Amino acid sequence: MGQTAKQGSLKKMLFYPLFWLDRNIEKCFIIVAYGLMAGIIFVEVVRRFTTGGSFAWSTSVPVYMFLWLTWLGAAYNVKKRAHLTFTEVRARLPHWGQYASFMLDGILWITFSVIVIYWSGLQVHSSYMNWATVSGTDNWMQWWFYLATPVGFGLIIIRSIQNMIQDTITFRRGEPFRVQQSLFD
Repeated sequence: MGQTAKQGSLKKMLFYPLFWLDRNIEKCFIIVAYGLMAGIIFVEVVRRFTTGGSFAWSTSVPVYMFLWLTWLGAAYNVKKRAHLTFTEVRARLPHWGQYASFMLDGILWITFSVIVIYWSGLQVHSSYMNWATVSGTDNWMQWWFYLATPVGFGLIIIRSIQNMIQDTITFRRGEPFRVQQSLFD
């Protein structure tokens, strides 16, 4: 095996975790958040009917976890282009028109995300500075959960840029765009 082949396999080995995270980070967090949310709700419903009581935080934490589920799910859908789109209109556009509409999508997502990150960042900062805790807990900070919004929209920016780069490569090669992608790929 030559020196170049060894370097190539070393690069693959070193960067494999990053590629894996790029493909799966949203899915992993969504599955964990959904599982924890469902588990907390299930256990607390059973406790409420069997013992007549439940933890005070059991009604608050699943709602806050839903923030993580929602915004990471939004980033995953941007990555997969599964958000509401004008697929029929876009499919009938010429190649350059499809490219322009994909670029417009990316610019709009990035612009909207920057605005959301700014305002949600203020909310996170306010919650952090006020030592706001989740109802029914003494030490679970609200800002941990509010951080879901800027993190999710930060991922939306990353996914939008990735899509724009891929669209530019596809356009320059003259290849057809994948207008509608499956969520389950």
